[in-house]
Amino acid sequence: MLPRAHTRTAKLALAGALAALTAGCSLNPFGGSDEEPVPVTRAGQEATQPVSIARSSRQPVQSGPIITTTEEVPIADNAPDTYIVKRGDTLWDISAMFLRDPWFWPEIWQVNPQVENPHLIFPGDRLSLIYVDGRPQLILERGSSMARMSPGVRVIPLEDAITTIPYEQIAAFLTRAAVLEREQVDGLPYVLKSRGDHLISSAGVSLYARGDIDGIGARYSVVHIGGPLRDPDDNKVVGYEALYVGDGTVRREGDPSTLFINQSSREILNGDRLLSQDVVIPLNFFPKAPARQVDGRIISVVDGVSRIGQFQVVVINRGERDGLATGDVLDVERAGDVVLDYFSDNKLIGAESVQLPSEKSGNLMLFKTYDRIAYGLIMTAQSDIRVGDLVTNPE
Repeated sequence: MLPRAHTRTAKLALAGALAALTAGCSLNPFGGSDEEPVPVTRAGQEATQPVSIARSSRQPVQSGPIITTTEEVPIADNAPDTYIVKRGDTLWDISAMFLRDPWFWPEIWQVNPQVENPHLIFPGDRLSLIYVDGRPQLILERGSSMARMSPGVRVIPLEDAITTIPYEQIAAFLTRAAVLEREQVDGLPYVLKSRGDHLISSAGVSLYARGDIDGIGARYSVVHIGGPLRDPDDNKVVGYEALYVGDGTVRREGDPSTLFINQSSREILNGDRLLSQDVVIPLNFFPKAPARQVDGRIISVVDGVSRIGQFQVVVINRGERDGLATGDVLDVERAGDVVLDYFSDNKLIGAESVQLPSEKSGNLMLFKTYDRIAYGLIMTAQSDIRVGDLVTNPE
């Protein structure tokens, strides 16, 4: 089940998430990883206890060859010499400004060694593109708008750090959809029955719920467990889709607890499960190409739409066991059709079947990884993207 939040302060959460990500940790709210999850909350919320971070001892299965690049980093044709970071920027946007391919960002990222945490970039910071021995580098100069407290010491509001991907694009997903393993489904709190004699419930109704439920005021999404999600390569079940049906607030603690339903998108049934809205998600990491060769497929899209566009969330059938991590960028390709060639010189075989090549339709960035699956945010979409499309290392 979703872990409870360990803090409600955006400053500690962002700093902790960055520490975990730069140490190579995977943040998984449903799996059995060894690391401490880091909750992300928004500014203005109060702290309850400090964040603790530990490295994961689990190593990914080396299922593909390690990729090393010696090619020259492609700089964007109109890359600026300097850029002042603005509020609302994301690391992806800034990367695309300097680079033709944003996932080459780690190859050129250099910072002032006096900066304690180089992975934090703030509005007002100056990024400068320079060349050292003919190779491009980006260096960081801290903006002058930060409050100086004493010589050499400045106070930096951590919640102001730019994020890698736009938070608002995934915030709704985080409380409205998930893919869960069977054991995790069984461990979630559940709707026992509605108040009264209703078999189904909707907004404005109180429910009785059992399980490990947080205290009064805690918010939960109510989800219906859908059918199994299978890997098309081996037909094995990799999880179950949790379909959002509503959300509510705990009004009374106990066994059972009372949950008031604030809104609903469909009927809530007895037995539906509860997901805490105190979610865990990394917001700061570097876009990069995977370290290993990856060949997979999109197996699900959040909200069940048939055609996928920019900033929609998808699930792929590759994960940590394949060497994937948060920040990895993958190309999305539409598999080519098989067509009949009636014009071949070989008249004896009649029409010949020809497999057309796959064509790139966009790319995605992974922001949450599991053992066999991962969540990705579509960053660009040159054409329609669909479930079943291929995902592979960026060209």
